[in-house]
Amino acid sequence: MSTIHTHSKLKLTRRLRRLRQTEAIRAMVRETRLSPDLFVLPLFVCEGEGVRREVPSMPGVFQLSVDQAVKEAAAAKGDGVRSVLLFGLPDQKDDIGSAAYDPEAPVQSAIRALKRELRDVLVITDVCLCEYTDHGHCGIVVDGEIVNDPTVEQLVRAAVSHAAAGADIVAPSDMMDGRVGAIREALDERGFEKVAIMSYAAKYGSALYGPFRDAAASAPSFGDRRSHQMDPANAREALREVEQDLAEGADIVMIKPALPYLDIIARVKETFGYPTAAYHVSGEYSMLKAAARNGWLDERRAMLECLTAIKRAGADIIITYYAREAARALA
Repeated sequence: MSTIHTHSKLKLTRRLRRLRQTEAIRAMVRETRLSPDLFVLPLFVCEGEGVRREVPSMPGVFQLSVDQAVKEAAAAKGDGVRSVLLFGLPDQKDDIGSAAYDPEAPVQSAIRALKRELRDVLVITDVCLCEYTDHGHCGIVVDGEIVNDPTVEQLVRAAVSHAAAGADIVAPSDMMDGRVGAIREALDERGFEKVAIMSYAAKYGSALYGPFRDAAASAPSFGDRRSHQMDPANAREALREVEQDLAEGADIVMIKPALPYLDIIARVKETFGYPTAAYHVSGEYSMLKAAARNGWLDERRAMLECLTAIKRAGADIIITYYAREAARALA
């Protein structure tokens, strides 16, 4: 049997394990820190009253009527999460997504209610047509193709209606060319120059959006979105997208999804230095939930590890369905 000499000493000047010995030491030298301030909680707002329907593919995520959305935002604020991102689920849809700019639609109604009852909660609104079109695509379809410029006109109407209702930030997620500049111009012309734009600047055509389409009832009825969302194989193209959106007036740029694109987050932050958001999307969330429910991993540790990785890559803002759980874990 071999003998281990526990008293033998290597002549090491630098022992990196010294600063890992206790949680107090590890916390003191920790390079990346999470805070509830950087989390944004997505909310799916539907019509009706007293509605709280759990999304089957996203445990813990609900479709909420306006009154319930206000309650959820208040609870999130109690956890330390002070920002929400609103998506709308209208009862009526058409081929041009006209409900997107209806002043009485769920998002506009929720903005007013949140600003009335929770004044210091930051309200961000998703600006897209996919939740509002009867075909589920992000824009107007002509002869089987999504047409860019007419779609931008509709997006401008939606963004202006959100600003008029009191949104702090509008977030175009459609990936149409030129929409940031058109929205910025329209907002400024109408006196909404204080409303910021968070652009989904590098939104990839990902397989990880499936549960979201369940939550938002926005699955396309034909085809896919690869004509406007980015090819997952491309990195330099993301820099061009971000550069263009910043030139058109974006205040914050976003990368979506987050974890498979940590390299993009890092390159965008390093190249441009602008406030950078990352969307920890529905598929990323649901995979962790499913694995945890099967007992395959420690959900709390896995959640915080994933969010830390996103922050470490360079994200200043993390949009995540885990916002409240993460905030409570950090408390």
